[in-house]
Amino acid sequence: MEFQGESNIPAPCQEVWDALLDPEILKECIDGCQEMTQVSEHQYLAKVRARIGPVRTTFSANIQMVDVVAPTSYTLEVSATGGAAGFGKGSASISLVDHGSETQMHYAVNGVVGGKLAQIGSRLIGGVIDKLTTHFFTKFVERWTLQT
Repeated sequence: MEFQGESNIPAPCQEVWDALLDPEILKECIDGCQEMTQVSEHQYLAKVRARIGPVRTTFSANIQMVDVVAPTSYTLEVSATGGAAGFGKGSASISLVDHGSETQMHYAVNGVVGGKLAQIGSRLIGGVIDKLTTHFFTKFVERWTLQT
């Protein structure tokens, strides 16, 4: 399942970059995120409560930043386990284009699930991943649009 999009953020590129690395901001923007801990410069651990169809569980996620080109791009590699519910793996590529006082953010997200979650059906899983992706980027952009 793949999703992509772009957003214009009324803030300089460096400010957007710094926000994308801030565990508190990430926690605020991820739907159901209960914990977000930065364990090294490019690694985070998270606990996210999610409902996917009839399955509700808390996922433990390991998030690693790779291919980092500060302050313009990186890729997140995510692996998450949800106990008996199964697991998820995915990546998100983020790139920022500096336009002075505004930044254009491009993103591409893909993911797969296994275990009990895979039995739910790809259409439903795709809808949930799309919803979570949209929620994150909407909340992230709102941080600036609500300030202006």
